[in-house]
Amino acid sequence: MAQTEHVGMNKTGIQMSPIDSKAMQDIGPHLAGDQGDESALADMRNDYIANADPLGSIPLPGTMTGAVSMGVQMLKGNSPQILIDKLGERLAFERTGTRLYDALITKCEVLLDGDISMTLEDLEHIRADEARHFMLVKDAIESLGGDPTSQTPSANLVGVESMGLIQVLNDPRTSVAQSLHAIVTAELSDKAGWETLLALADEHGLTELVNDFTIALNQEREHLALVQTWYEEALGLTYGDVDIAGDTGAQPGQMSQGDCMKD
Repeated sequence: MAQTEHVGMNKTGIQMSPIDSKAMQDIGPHLAGDQGDESALADMRNDYIANADPLGSIPLPGTMTGAVSMGVQMLKGNSPQILIDKLGERLAFERTGTRLYDALITKCEVLLDGDISMTLEDLEHIRADEARHFMLVKDAIESLGGDPTSQTPSANLVGVESMGLIQVLNDPRTSVAQSLHAIVTAELSDKAGWETLLALADEHGLTELVNDFTIALNQEREHLALVQTWYEEALGLTYGDVDIAGDTGAQPGQMSQGDCMKD
């Protein structure tokens, strides 16, 4: 459904009540007090930061194979703990991605119309990709002797980061366009995460994982291009004489949508 925001009695702005807002800003000298700064607040925050525990730790390998693999990588000068951490991150994010598409499918079953080229079958296909990527990362962790049920620090981090996206998709008030905005945010992050994970696997000489992760990254790039197009369709965006389907006819000096999506 194309985004059609209505104009209503939004009372959040200060201009809605000019008399009261002026009275609030005309504070008498006896109320203003001494002019201060935020140094005391900064000192308190600095103390918390200096003494805070980390988000978590990298789990020790639970198998002999994992312990040997980690030891060998360390002897080579690599940092296998970073690879394990980032594998945990992608595992957590792909699980969240699957749930995001579940929520979008549910919403589109009610709200989707012909204004967007996106179909429920498209969304189900991407959702299946996200679920496969989750299993791919799970298998990769196990192949390295790790425990996919352990929550690494980066997995903890993306879990917190993703909470807002989940809230947007599950909010019954959000439109398809607003939900797609959250999905675009998720896909941008997902693409960057797979690029990092692919680089780490290549650095550790894990050829089979490099091949598998390359396929996953290319699929995520396709997801991003699709959801960007659907979001722009929902907003009714065009680029000069180029429509969002990518037809030719751009004016000199203008970039087409395809150019904007190039890595």
